[in-house]
Amino acid sequence: MQRGSVMYQAVIDVPFGRVGIRTSHGATDFDPMQPEVLKEVIYLLPTTALRAPQTPLAQRTAQQIERYLERPVSAFDVPLDVVGTAFQQRVWQAICDIPCGTVRTYGQLARLIGSAPRAVGQACGSNYFPLLIPCHRVVSSSGIGGFAHHGGDGYFRDIKRWLLTHEGVKY
Repeated sequence: MQRGSVMYQAVIDVPFGRVGIRTSHGATDFDPMQPEVLKEVIYLLPTTALRAPQTPLAQRTAQQIERYLERPVSAFDVPLDVVGTAFQQRVWQAICDIPCGTVRTYGQLARLIGSAPRAVGQACGSNYFPLLIPCHRVVSSSGIGGFAHHGGDGYFRDIKRWLLTHEGVKY
């Protein structure tokens, strides 16, 4: 789920590749008067260069991701930037309510918030904070479904399978 060429305040190694962490205190958008917030977490290819955390929030986020990778029921408590539409935020909140080790279908989530499955899928794919907002827990009624706006098998669906297996769900 790459959103163009951006600078990451950390790139960490994870079992399924790399994760980029971007905060508001990056080189291009630093404002010392504003508290640091997480702007984005991105799945990157395993060939992406590692980068040690450059800010306190990048360090804290990296530590919490590592804790999740050791113990998937771990919670995240880093401050997130307010992004997305009101609808996306509703979807993302409903995703956050899905317990670890559990999945919901796009249709189940859509019924819960009064929407359509395709719209829920689009909001899942637009998630700026995967892992923290666990969109991998949303699946198709006929299988695993897409991931990060990528359908079909491949790198991103392999990440989704890995995360679900890590949480005790077989797909």
